[in-house]
Amino acid sequence: MSKNEESKLLKGRGELLTEQSNYKSKNLDLQSTMELVSLFSEEDLEPQKAVSRAIPVISKAIELITKRLKHGGRLFYIGSGTSGRLGVLDASECPPTFCTSPDLVQAIIAGGNKALRNSSESSEDNTLLSIKDLKCKDYSSNDCLIGITAGGTTPYVHSALLYSLNINALTISISCVPKKEVDIPCDIDIRLLTGPELLTGSTRLKAGTATKMALNIISTIVMIKMGKVYGNKMVDMSVTNSKLKDRALRIIIDVTKVDKEKAKSLLDESNGSVKVSILMALASLSAKQAKEILEENDQYLRLALKACKIE
Repeated sequence: MSKNEESKLLKGRGELLTEQSNYKSKNLDLQSTMELVSLFSEEDLEPQKAVSRAIPVISKAIELITKRLKHGGRLFYIGSGTSGRLGVLDASECPPTFCTSPDLVQAIIAGGNKALRNSSESSEDNTLLSIKDLKCKDYSSNDCLIGITAGGTTPYVHSALLYSLNINALTISISCVPKKEVDIPCDIDIRLLTGPELLTGSTRLKAGTATKMALNIISTIVMIKMGKVYGNKMVDMSVTNSKLKDRALRIIIDVTKVDKEKAKSLLDESNGSVKVSILMALASLSAKQAKEILEENDQYLRLALKACKIE
């Protein structure tokens, strides 16, 4: 990205929807605690509406991401400040929830790990840094990138999106400003229009909430389509502590109707795999046989059960 392009991008940010003043909050410092909480609660309905309006484009993004991941690609989030932290949060939840490799869904934040706790304002203006960060991850045309920028103008994110487009990777943008205000380079353009913030310009509020909602939806549905869920159960979860072991046992019991002792035995035999345990119980298989059938059916429990003639 040239200096001229960067300057054009940042010009007139005060006109952006996310930077406008919200008429409902012009007297925040004069209101009572109860009035303030009520106002914030009322405004927090807007992110839900914004995500609902974006359902068609979010759905398209999910379909294309899933296709890439099924063919060996990876999903990356990239952003700065709050946007970057939201990406890190979502990516970090995938391994424990869906037993994915940490490489499958990754997040890059401007300024690196130290920016998770401390602001790194200068990094978000560095257009070369984001490309370097992607190259360090061996980002390729097989992969997917979701660039997160609430106001739509972050140079660090724009240059990453341009780089992603140029190498023919799947390139997705999430922002909270109308297209007429900022043109963002991407294949899929998700606009979550939450309106002016109650605290002018503080996009960690409604914009951040809408972004978190969208990321929750995208990553969870992609994992459903990757065979990580059976019914509404997390059958590919990591059993790494007592709480998760208890949840795993409850899932096995609920699906297979075995007692708790049998569920514990299955979980031990399957080396902590809920999915394998369920297939062992319902199809009367050994752990080895269950793993083989799951492998033959791309790790989809429902397909594996069907192959065993169990509906």
